[in-house]
Amino acid sequence: MTTTLRPIGPEERDAAGVRSRRYTISVNGRPAGRLHLAADPAGPEAGTIGRIHELVVDPADRRRGRGTVAALAAEEVLRGWGCGTLEVRLDAGAEAASGLAEQLGLVERSRNMVKEVAPGATAPDLPEGAELREMTAAEYPDWLAAEREDFVRAWTDRGVPAAAAARRADGAYTRLLAEGPVTPGTVLRVLEIGGDRAGALWVRNGGELPDGADSYVYSVHVSEGRRGQGLGRALMVEAERVCAAAGLSLLGLHVFADNTPARRLYDSLGYRTVAVNTVKRIG
Repeated sequence: MTTTLRPIGPEERDAAGVRSRRYTISVNGRPAGRLHLAADPAGPEAGTIGRIHELVVDPADRRRGRGTVAALAAEEVLRGWGCGTLEVRLDAGAEAASGLAEQLGLVERSRNMVKEVAPGATAPDLPEGAELREMTAAEYPDWLAAEREDFVRAWTDRGVPAAAAARRADGAYTRLLAEGPVTPGTVLRVLEIGGDRAGALWVRNGGELPDGADSYVYSVHVSEGRRGQGLGRALMVEAERVCAAAGLSLLGLHVFADNTPARRLYDSLGYRTVAVNTVKRIG
């Protein structure tokens, strides 16, 4: 039997130039599933990033290799669109999709996690001489510059070209901090010990957040010389308090797969994985 892709309607492009198209997965001409592809132009240096947003094989056609053939055909389409990298988000617990991704050579880059926060979450225990306070407007520009630098470095260290990492950073901060430190829902905290800055926390309450969360930890940072002292845990407990104080209950975050200390911390605090983000070079 022959498995092919048949386009459903014309290609689409959004305001950012992202190209997408939907397909029917066909077996000998009959429908057997559906596929949705997209290509995001990351810039001249970075090329184009392809994404499989949806790949569904109808129940009667599963376990016959249809998904594998469709995924390989999707890679060919994306290569034809100039994509050099494939990114796929996998829902946690989707064993068939995870098995297919592994078979195709996709590897985990990061994961999205959430935690249900109880009402009345309390403030964290802090070491002697430590204080958690609001970030001042005067501190914000330096914090933002360092935050952007860390963001770009985190992605380039994991193989993303510098131009693509910078584009992601600029897009994220423009969208999430459109009004700077007074952007609605933005909570910025500084952790000081003995008058010296030892860490910072960025939480956003409300708005359109990933994974259905109503509060989100976008950044938690502990100064290099202060790591291993439980300050990261204290900042995460503060994030829970911020979430609960706003009357919210589902706190989310994103963590890279190779950040073992952070993964262990989030696991110990009761976060659960809701999605695994995978990647593969295809060009």
